[in-house]
Amino acid sequence: MTGSQVPPSFRLAYVPGVTPTKWVRVWNERLPDIPLALVAVTPAEAADVLRAGGADAGFVRLPMDRTDLSAIPLYTETTVVVVPKDHVIAAVEEVSVDDLADDIVLHPLDDTLDWERPPGQPANERPATTADAIELVAAGVGLLVVPQSLARLHHRKDLTYRPVTGVPESRVALSWPEDATTDMVEDFIGIVRGRTVNSSRGRTATAAQPKQRKRPDGGDARRKPAAGKSTGGSPRGGSGGSKGAKRGKPRRRS
Repeated sequence: MTGSQVPPSFRLAYVPGVTPTKWVRVWNERLPDIPLALVAVTPAEAADVLRAGGADAGFVRLPMDRTDLSAIPLYTETTVVVVPKDHVIAAVEEVSVDDLADDIVLHPLDDTLDWERPPGQPANERPATTADAIELVAAGVGLLVVPQSLARLHHRKDLTYRPVTGVPESRVALSWPEDATTDMVEDFIGIVRGRTVNSSRGRTATAAQPKQRKRPDGGDARRKPAAGKSTGGSPRGGSGGSKGAKRGKPRRRS
């Protein structure tokens, strides 16, 4: 960006349910001169937005088409079923996929779970969005299985949710175009991975301190006495010869 008239900025995409606040805060603390702009995207369009350059990096949901994209999986979400508060499921702490077999389970078109076959009985029509499906759950039309963060995002006082076992789980990842791993992308990767500001990875790391110079032969930096020269100490160690030590007898000449 040197010499450019346009100041640098970093565009971060994110899908519903992901809250990037803590990472944005760290970015603003470490790189206050580079604005970070958030770009809200749907799970279906996230990959295309990254490939088209609409964002430098983004929080996405896996699985997705990762052609030409790098991705670092960050965490896996609990899958829950959203039900009316007066539903029988609201009385238990957890349900299995088999417990949903007789219920109508809504399957919105923007569903983020990788189903082999959605649970429960299918509705007559698939809702267009998760938000639409939430409204139908509130109206008593059916139930909805989603990642927990989406249940929280669409929270209503008349609805609740419970964990479901035996169903797919959604993984959240940080993704970016393979051929655009810029310095700013590396900086953000470091923030997400919890690297400190002085980490050796990333542009904001401080310069390493010079190491102590070593002798070319790899020996100790302290100078050793030359062979044959006395150091003033006893050959057997100690700081000097002991007082009263006996001298050896002189050899007789032949």
